Amino acid sequence: MEAPPVTSMPVTGGAVNMMEYLLQGSVLDQALESLLHRLRGLCDNMDPETFTDHELVYLLKGQQGNPFILRARRSLSHPTSPWHLRYLGQPEVGDKSRHALVRNCVDVAASHSLPEFLNEMGFRMDHEFTANGHIFRKGVMKIVVSKLSRILVPGNTENTERLSLSYLVELSGLAPAGQDTVSEDMRSFAEQLKPLVHLEKIDPSKQRH
Repeated sequence: MEAPPVTSMPVTGGAVNMMEYLLQGSVLDQALESLLHRLRGLCDNMDPETFTDHELVYLLKGQQGNPFILRARRSLSHPTSPWHLRYLGQPEVGDKSRHALVRNCVDVAASHSLPEFLNEMGFRMDHEFTANGHIFRKGVMKIVVSKLSRILVPGNTENTERLSLSYLVELSGLAPAGQDTVSEDMRSFAEQLKPLVHLEKIDPSKQRH
């Protein structure tokens, strides 16, 4: 089946109801250290934050059209931290001049009973995965380098299998609608990461697990 948009953005909080600007790419495992070295030189934090998260993707199917998708995410490295509930809107594909993919993003903190609440609301858990990696920051931009793993036994985050022999690289920024200067800043930053990684404007609806 065609998968919902995949993103490995970690649980770090964020603004509510903003536009997310996004570029994505990947690097093979053997190229990871070279990329991290480059990012340490370019970013504000030389020592990146690390994270290990568990994400569950929920669907609510209506009478017609595409299902409504919500993402519930929790930190495995900080289990007492709040869950996060995330909604990602459909990409705005009309403006070809934009250097990054743009979509509405709503991110709110939630209690640990979030999965039970979503089930009671009629949502069905479609799939789950874990993500672990590093977070770098440059101004308003965030660069996340993460390894994604599928969960083999539902709910058991200790029993996983890596999805690939590469790391997902995501460059993103949050801004109010219409502030496309973020997109230009991201394009310039992405150029500095070549040829280690080529970050592109990828349509998430075309991604598959």
